[in-house]
Amino acid sequence: MRRGMQITLFLIMLLTLGYYINDTFGRTIATTLSILTTLAVLTLAIIIFMENRHPSSTMAWLLILALIPVLGFVFYLLFGQNYRKRRKYSKKAKRDKEEYTFLKAQWIESQYTAREFTTEQRKLLLLMNRISSSTVSFSTETKVLTNGEETFSALLHELRMAQHHIHMEYYIYRDDDIGREIQQILIEKAKAGVHVRFMYDAVGSVYLKKSFVREMCEAGVQVAAFGPVRFHLVSNKVNYRNHRKIVVIDSSVGFMGGLNVGDEYLSRNKTYGFWRDTHMIIRGEAVQTLQAIFLKDWRHMTKEKVVDPKYFVSCNTLNPEAEHGAVQIIASGPDQEFQTMKNLFFSMVTSAQKSIWIATPYFVPDEDLLTALKVAALSGLDIRLLFPAKPDRWLPFLASHSYFPGLIESGVKIYEYEKGFLHSKLVIVDGEIATIGTTNMDMRSFYLNFEVNALLVRTDSIERLVTDFERDLQSAARINEEQFKKRKKRTRFLESLARLFSPLL
Repeated sequence: MRRGMQITLFLIMLLTLGYYINDTFGRTIATTLSILTTLAVLTLAIIIFMENRHPSSTMAWLLILALIPVLGFVFYLLFGQNYRKRRKYSKKAKRDKEEYTFLKAQWIESQYTAREFTTEQRKLLLLMNRISSSTVSFSTETKVLTNGEETFSALLHELRMAQHHIHMEYYIYRDDDIGREIQQILIEKAKAGVHVRFMYDAVGSVYLKKSFVREMCEAGVQVAAFGPVRFHLVSNKVNYRNHRKIVVIDSSVGFMGGLNVGDEYLSRNKTYGFWRDTHMIIRGEAVQTLQAIFLKDWRHMTKEKVVDPKYFVSCNTLNPEAEHGAVQIIASGPDQEFQTMKNLFFSMVTSAQKSIWIATPYFVPDEDLLTALKVAALSGLDIRLLFPAKPDRWLPFLASHSYFPGLIESGVKIYEYEKGFLHSKLVIVDGEIATIGTTNMDMRSFYLNFEVNALLVRTDSIERLVTDFERDLQSAARINEEQFKKRKKRTRFLESLARLFSPLL
């Protein structure tokens, strides 16, 4: 219905343009273009209104259209059309619900009561169980991997140990030293009879050479590009990217977190310098959920449904009597009914009793989350936001700073990481609950990208995350409210202008 309305209004626009171009009323070309622009803005305003978006998103789009109508019209065609998302991913969502049903957890109250979780912690686990169908595991071991050296050292070791299969999925994969090193292991394993499936995002890995991929295919590696795009700058497909970073090896060990594959993630890039990031290795039950997420993405792109039970038989050597806390692997994306990650962050913030510590390279929250953070700070909670001192992308960096004055006034402590570029994506609540993964605290992660996070409740890894966060603060400078108010008017104007593009960031 909405698409039909778009087509109808667009045709009316063309007919009107033709009517005036014929100079029926002696209009000039300038007048004709002015009328066309007005019609375009009105057309899109009606479409956006009928889509029942969030009010802040609706107002932002209308403001963009009013201030820069021509560019706003183009931006909407490229980035703003929701009907494409619904059409493209509705089938995937339905199919995903039907597959791997044996992984869907039943809510067993006694399990949570026995571990003496608080009421708020149980609510959080139940919420994620209901809106993401994510299994809660009490028999999963997690280990935090700090930065590239730890991450790639562990990853290379586990890849060399693979016996049955390797499943790998990355947003960015580079054809450089570390990318080649991993590639050669995958090729060797494929030739040795290990089932190797490799998926990369077509936009995130746009510079990955065809020869690189061909070399893998010729060796027996199965390769798939997520969301192929023919024309990157004129396609709506530049949205809805697969931002996940997943590796599953022999169903027994998994990797996830913030690190893509590239030399810059090992601090070898002079532009970025030291790269601060956080990854995690997982062993035990939760690996099966990570496996299912990968295989659903794989089927979406290749049509291959993997049904072999060997892909879900975990070689679990963990002590069943040991307390490992609760681990939930949570996937989110435009194929889901709810904004899973946004709801996860919101629930964590509103359930906090003492503290909320956040590390993110991009901070472009919606109004709900922004208000929740302000209220928490005004209520006396210890709210700390760790953010890069230098940007890798100027537009979201400027937009992020537009939110800082209100947060600082509410009592949020904001720190700028100065040692290098901060890419960690963490939320730690009360030192007992944490989430780590691929999700930035921005609109793109909440509404447009495919993401994956781990929710941790009372696990040993949280202590390591707290320690790392405190160490990072030693390499950061807290923003002084008075000095921040004195920044140049030009800077404040650019920040406010960048904020208008929040629906795109």
